[in-house]
Amino acid sequence: MPRNRTRPRRAVVTGGAGFIGSHLVDALLARGDAVLAIDDLSTGRRENLRDALADGAALEQADVRDAGAMRRLLREWRPDVVFHLAAQADVSRSVADPDFDAQVNHGGTVNVLEAARAAGTRRFVFASTGGALYGDAEQLPTSESARVEPLAPYGANKLAAEREIERVGGAGMSTVSLRLANVYGPRQDSGGEGGVVAIFSRALIEGGTPKVFGDGSSTRDYVYVEDVVGAFVGAPESDASGAFNIGAGAETSVKRLLDAPGQVAGSRTVEPD
Repeated sequence: MPRNRTRPRRAVVTGGAGFIGSHLVDALLARGDAVLAIDDLSTGRRENLRDALADGAALEQADVRDAGAMRRLLREWRPDVVFHLAAQADVSRSVADPDFDAQVNHGGTVNVLEAARAAGTRRFVFASTGGALYGDAEQLPTSESARVEPLAPYGANKLAAEREIERVGGAGMSTVSLRLANVYGPRQDSGGEGGVVAIFSRALIEGGTPKVFGDGSSTRDYVYVEDVVGAFVGAPESDASGAFNIGAGAETSVKRLLDAPGQVAGSRTVEPD
């Protein structure tokens, strides 16, 4: 990822101790920015920020559902840019507890958005989702012009958050939403439902048998975390608004996905279900 040579910024990263957020904090520090990570540490891990904290980043434990805390922290930090990555990211949980999902993914976004505007933030960058918005898309690869048709509360609340962000955009603060594909890379939690690369890798490392549901022919767009971080780092240098898909733009089947870690591990054993 090319290093950005523009002036240092003051940046806030919500969800900054998480998988993608912690990589973003590292990248921002590398370009010379002052960075505050905000995370409630429910899924994020302080150890993900061990090096970043040693290099000068700050971490505040706070919940995006707490509007007062968001206003206080952003008022004190006065960021040039806010990267909002904090989320409830489990689709199954959104179905089981849609109220909680709405509180975090919609209400929490509104809290951070309004706090950023009150703090005089110049740019607001939102981590949205791709697959959960487009549903069973007919167009592959799927473009931003495709019909959005969320199939679960998770996608519906991310879409509602995008619309709030678009409403605020242009009123003294520019905004943009990045719709992420299936991100993979270091620090990804192998216990989550979406991290199939981490799940397969963990199974092989521990001598287990990766399990494939169906015949393994289903495909997704998998994108490496550093490429996603590159999009986030570059977003404040543009005034582009609206929503943009961030992915590799290519289909990869589950079978093919399993080949790479299987070859590294010296075997390829699939247990169909």
